Amino acid sequence: MAPSAVTVGANDVAHLPLKLGSKHRTSNGQSAQHIEDVQLDSHDKTQYVLRSYRCLIADLCQQFNMGHPGSAMGMAAIGVSLWKYVMKYSPKNANFFNRDRFVLSNGHACLFQYAFLHLTGYQNMTFEQLTSYHSDRWDSYCPGHPEIEHEGIEVTTGPLGQGIANAVGLAMATKHLGAVYNRPGYDMVNNMTWVTIGDACLQEGLGMEAIQLAGHWRLDNFCIIYDNNQITCDGSVDICMAEDVNAKMRASGFEVLEVEDGNYDVGSIVKALIAARANQERPTFINIKTTIGVGSANENKAAVHGAPLGKDDVASIKKNYGMDVDKILNVSQEVYDYFREAVPRGQKMEEDWNAQLLKYGEEHPELAAEFKKRMKGEMLDDWTKYIPKKEDMPTTPTPSRKSAGNVCNPLAQNVGNFMVGTADLTPSVNMAWKNKVDFQHPDLRTACGINGDYTGRYIHWGIREHAMASVSNGMAAFQKGCIIPVTSSFFMFYIYAAPGVRMGALQSLQVIHIATHDSIGTGEDGPTHQPIELASLYRAMPNFLYIRPCDGEEAAGAMIAAVGARDTPSMISVARQNVEQYLQHSSREGVQKGAYVFVEEEDADVTLIGVGAEMCFAMNTRKVLKEKHGLKARVVSFPCQRLFEAQPIEYKREVLQYRSKAPRVIIEAYSVNGWERYADAGYSMHSFGHSLPRDYVYGRFNFDADKIAAKVKPLVEDVRNNGMESLRGDFRDLNVDYPRDVFHSAFGKSHVAS
Repeated sequence: MAPSAVTVGANDVAHLPLKLGSKHRTSNGQSAQHIEDVQLDSHDKTQYVLRSYRCLIADLCQQFNMGHPGSAMGMAAIGVSLWKYVMKYSPKNANFFNRDRFVLSNGHACLFQYAFLHLTGYQNMTFEQLTSYHSDRWDSYCPGHPEIEHEGIEVTTGPLGQGIANAVGLAMATKHLGAVYNRPGYDMVNNMTWVTIGDACLQEGLGMEAIQLAGHWRLDNFCIIYDNNQITCDGSVDICMAEDVNAKMRASGFEVLEVEDGNYDVGSIVKALIAARANQERPTFINIKTTIGVGSANENKAAVHGAPLGKDDVASIKKNYGMDVDKILNVSQEVYDYFREAVPRGQKMEEDWNAQLLKYGEEHPELAAEFKKRMKGEMLDDWTKYIPKKEDMPTTPTPSRKSAGNVCNPLAQNVGNFMVGTADLTPSVNMAWKNKVDFQHPDLRTACGINGDYTGRYIHWGIREHAMASVSNGMAAFQKGCIIPVTSSFFMFYIYAAPGVRMGALQSLQVIHIATHDSIGTGEDGPTHQPIELASLYRAMPNFLYIRPCDGEEAAGAMIAAVGARDTPSMISVARQNVEQYLQHSSREGVQKGAYVFVEEEDADVTLIGVGAEMCFAMNTRKVLKEKHGLKARVVSFPCQRLFEAQPIEYKREVLQYRSKAPRVIIEAYSVNGWERYADAGYSMHSFGHSLPRDYVYGRFNFDADKIAAKVKPLVEDVRNNGMESLRGDFRDLNVDYPRDVFHSAFGKSHVAS
């Protein structure tokens, strides 16, 4: 039966007890109680605090004439309810392991979070720092959207929908760790994840993807708090949206609660939040009706969303609230006293948990030792011993997607830190290991018989690439190193996931993405599935390793690099089709350096740079150049530009022979963008691909050793006659004359081959 919507109002609160903590389901299905009485402060005191907070927000935006006051003011009562009464946290130790996680998905309202971090006593959020919001201070802890680097901020939000997806990942981590480590009487991991959203997060497709997953997995430790003010940048929401949000959430598997007066009715919000914590069956969606910019002359209008209110309006708000108009950025001692009880409360909570951890260690010493490793972000085993040795690699042509699986699966099977998943491509990506357990609600029984429980570490993301990447960021953010998510899909579909991948890079979150079907050699699936331009995006992305191995040995090197990059997400890009194995040349150590000499040739006439599935063309072209044209070619393997850039200049000069008189040619069936830095000429793609059997598609685009050699030879002769200077400022495009019946000019006219 679908859950129903329940409206919570002041009258309900008056007749029902308020309890903080409530029952939580443990990993073995039993219940444990952690109940603490909640005594609401007087109505007058609470309303004074709300007025003071709203004036503070108005002043903070006005002082530098920048900022987003509207939602922060409208959400005041939500913040009081969370930080004063319901949320479990310790201001003096922002990293307390079993703290509740809070995510502000509507990140433009960042002042909401910053102000409550200050008021409750987080050490770094001093008054000086709070007032640096939108200042020119480089060391400000109050950027324009919440950022993970700052104390009390769990994840970086900003692009709407990312925060709600991250929050689902945080809740997943809790469920998984609790299922693995909790024992009767010892709920070592049972925290809630709270996420605030606005109308925009519900409109972003990513938000719906994440909501569907949370409902399907029945994450009853997850609560969405909807700041329902019905305003976006363009105006009122009804200009672009007319859906029944509550019905959508119920259909997605959420318990739905409503609070009619979200501006002032703290008691009703507290009641709803406690009900969410008590829910043992499903996640909760609390629809709280608020007024954006409440108290402003422009309240309930888009004008108060992303601009300061103006001096006259700020003065008017203070006057109407009975505050001193002449006091700017004023926080009274009474307001501080109202919140600062959070400090001793948090310290007591930590003491109790640490005492429980001590007893847990006495009763379950081996489990506790492993749990403490996870708390520190340490690997549970020596992962390096599970990487296949070179002598165990296949020697015959093998799809590099299979090689990636051969490397990743032993890690996932034996090291509990890894959680691996795919966007509905288990048969294609080779990431499922023997006897895997799926991450699922333990009561789920699927028609296909694929079931699991919360201890499972294989994730079926469904066809949700964007959520796969963004939710994985949340799992990685729970505690760095505690969980290492591995995602997998076709490389082309990582264009759907790109915003989430970028946010992982921005936050230095270690997530490993396995991108298969990474070439035109994908074949008959056609140009929709053949990535041409996507590698340029990922190679350009800061703090990201895009690694394209050529064979099984390089796949091992790619995984070693990815697992070793604790502060950097990675993508291992592999092919569907069989690729040659070059074990006499390939080197996992070479991959760690980004590029290395694959085949050396003294006094070479040309350096051919091979990458990934196209390494065979570099090697075969080398042979043709020697046998048919009398030219000597050396070959460099170049799986990762960013790793190469980290090497000493002496090494880079040695690999690419910067000072030689031999030109460098990159051979890769992608757009050439970015290789101009390392090569003098390129044999690449200039159109989308084509639907042909994989054995034919390369040939259609002139990827043939004889044809490549025929283009390289004139380049070498030109350099011999005119010197290397003739190439300066003239990156040569060597593959310009293949048929282009699928290419369209900027004017939209089809260019048909003659």
